[in-house]
Amino acid sequence: MKVDLEGVLDTARAWLAQDPDDETRAELAAAIDAAADGTGPAVQELAARFAGRLAFGTAGLRAELGYGPLRMNRVVVTQAAAGLARFLIDSGRERSVVIGYDGRVNSDVFARDSAEVMRGLGLEVTLLPSALPTPVLAFAVRHLDVGAAVMVTASHNPPRDNGYKVYLGGDDDGSQIVPPVDGTIARAIDAVAAGSIADLPRATDYAVAAPTLVQAYVDSTAATVPFPGLVPEAQPTVVYTAMHGVGWETARAVFETAGFAVPTTVPEQIDPDGAFPTVSFPNPEEPGAMDLAIARGVAVGADLVIANDPDADRLALAIPAGDSYRRLSGNEVGWLLGWRAAERAAEAEETGTLAASIVSSPALSRVAARYGLEYRDTLTGFKWVSRVPGLLFGYEEALGYLVDPDVVRDKDGISAALSLLDLATELAASGSTIADQLDAFAREFGAFASGQVATRVDDLSRIGEIMAALRATPPTALGPLDVESVTDYTDGVEGFPPSDILRYDLTGDARVIVRPSGTEPKVKVYIDTVADSSAEAQALVDALAAAVRPLVS
Repeated sequence: MKVDLEGVLDTARAWLAQDPDDETRAELAAAIDAAADGTGPAVQELAARFAGRLAFGTAGLRAELGYGPLRMNRVVVTQAAAGLARFLIDSGRERSVVIGYDGRVNSDVFARDSAEVMRGLGLEVTLLPSALPTPVLAFAVRHLDVGAAVMVTASHNPPRDNGYKVYLGGDDDGSQIVPPVDGTIARAIDAVAAGSIADLPRATDYAVAAPTLVQAYVDSTAATVPFPGLVPEAQPTVVYTAMHGVGWETARAVFETAGFAVPTTVPEQIDPDGAFPTVSFPNPEEPGAMDLAIARGVAVGADLVIANDPDADRLALAIPAGDSYRRLSGNEVGWLLGWRAAERAAEAEETGTLAASIVSSPALSRVAARYGLEYRDTLTGFKWVSRVPGLLFGYEEALGYLVDPDVVRDKDGISAALSLLDLATELAASGSTIADQLDAFAREFGAFASGQVATRVDDLSRIGEIMAALRATPPTALGPLDVESVTDYTDGVEGFPPSDILRYDLTGDARVIVRPSGTEPKVKVYIDTVADSSAEAQALVDALAAAVRPLVS
């Protein structure tokens, strides 16, 4: 690729001049020196780093740490903070914001930069008092009645990543941003990026939230369990891991306040550590991520092994199986919590809606129908699930659960963990277990099974090529099942904005959905089946996975 060397060097030097971070300044200065003679791979690397900028969308920002506009760093974050502030001012929204951060590398730095810039531009700013879970920040946006909230986190992404999530108050009621607001904020950020962040005003007289805010989250979350300690002797023995994240202190306070015993912890993973030394990928879904927790469960004979991801908005669960443990899928946990929500609504003679993202299992719709509740599919992401009117419970298969929309309008791995502890206690009091409840679900609603196929790409253009090929030559059969219909969400499906999603409905109520990942360079395939037995349903999943894998490779 031919590179305008002088243009790239001028752009890089202008970036260097405004970068306040010693580490990224040193990296960029070395890269400029290495590329200055116009030869070697350093030229291409520098050009690639300045070939665009991080796109601000409904996931906010998320990328690897490093210098330049395509990485997460203090320049990019400061531009984002100033752009968000200008959006709030220009749109006439409440000129106030609360900012939270987790334990990742530079999360606290990015949060303070944001607070100083937003305060300098005239907003009322509250910074959370320490590294805290994302659900506490999502709670704070409504609790403090502010115009917006920012959470500095990359959630479950690789260790060197960081990110920037935005929530809105007012009519958005504490949910994450959705189109077209994301585009409006992105344009405001671009306008800021046309200048230098050195010219932005800063102020340090922002407020720091009192510990009472965290206690308010703890009390509100604990209150989602209506009868804590009803059968204390039936409480499960629990192992908990924070996966080097920020979940433990808040989760422990919630469990204790609700009347539950303090779990046994995984000491190697209990404290925040942005290096994530015991996991290569701090996502409970990833193979091996829960190995230490499961080993701890075996050692203490735990009834449940639970894991929060690093910012504690997700929850994973493993239950005893022979000499070890079986990790439940996000769909299985979603079924159990959704069934429980439906039963409680029936007992209280309440109406409302159960919801799940379209890539989650359709099983929850059967639960809703059985209990006379409404059901809604949404696009992926809790920015959509949380906005469903009359929501009682919502989930997505990627380990996200919203058990009480009155407390938090986002997925919450701590309140979900509490609900599972409560469910396990109720089941144990009646001589049953979580595994028994899964069997009961299959008898009541059908034996569902789910699976995924994911293709990671090095070149992002490959994602578009895969999706284009599927549209140009749609399959008429997948494995043993015929394709009965194809739905292309780019055409505009009622109730959904245009989206890069393909859905294949197959014979026998099976379903395959293909979409690009919203946070990783992947094409993801979601497979759902239902049959007379769990073994039969899983066999269909395996056959469909084998059939679809060549189509997305």
